[in-house]
Amino acid sequence: MTSNVCVVTGVGPGTGASLVRKFAGAGYRVAMLARSAERLRELERAIPGARAYLTDVADPVQVHDVFRRIRSDLGAVDVLLHNAGSGSFGTLDAVTPEAFEASWRVNAFALLLLAREVMPAMLEAGRGAIVVTGATASWRGGANTAAFAAAKAAQRSLAQSMARSLGPRGIHVAYVIVDGVIDMPVTRGFFRDRPDDFFLKPAAIAETVYQLTRQDPSAWTFELDLRPFGEKW
Repeated sequence: MTSNVCVVTGVGPGTGASLVRKFAGAGYRVAMLARSAERLRELERAIPGARAYLTDVADPVQVHDVFRRIRSDLGAVDVLLHNAGSGSFGTLDAVTPEAFEASWRVNAFALLLLAREVMPAMLEAGRGAIVVTGATASWRGGANTAAFAAAKAAQRSLAQSMARSLGPRGIHVAYVIVDGVIDMPVTRGFFRDRPDDFFLKPAAIAETVYQLTRQDPSAWTFELDLRPFGEKW
């Protein structure tokens, strides 16, 4: 058990909530960041050690303010899990400039803002972990991912740059490619005819992310892809 501090962005009913449960269960004081006040309040009541912070991670002013509060309430951040994502889908002629920018801001720009908030204390301590929830779209652009793939590719490239600059100074940066359909009530509704092994289990994703943060520096992972055995890749 630890008394370290973990920040999870994009806390929703799937991966985000499972990340919070995993790290809180391991003894972390967990700051939950999301734009849904009702969902945050429910999780705060349900998970001991978790604290809610209503925040839009694409807004520089809100990010700076929330981390000031987190440091005051909980202490310096040891682990940052950037799980927030924006899924604007459509072909080039269908995606608006506004949607394109919004996707980039949540996925890539927010990572820059978040990392700059946690980096000073991590560098001072000589340790820390930043793990980003990525997507297969970061590798390649499909016809309907003009905005999403561009945003995820930018996110992945930024994470690579961070890993190369921060790794030698003790901060482990990792990028987790989630390739598949995450098991949630809404996705079960869309894929009613699919068996259980078609879905990625949020708790299993959270367990893998936790293990990444525990790796020995001599064998750090930068990129890890997660998928059910039946997923085509």
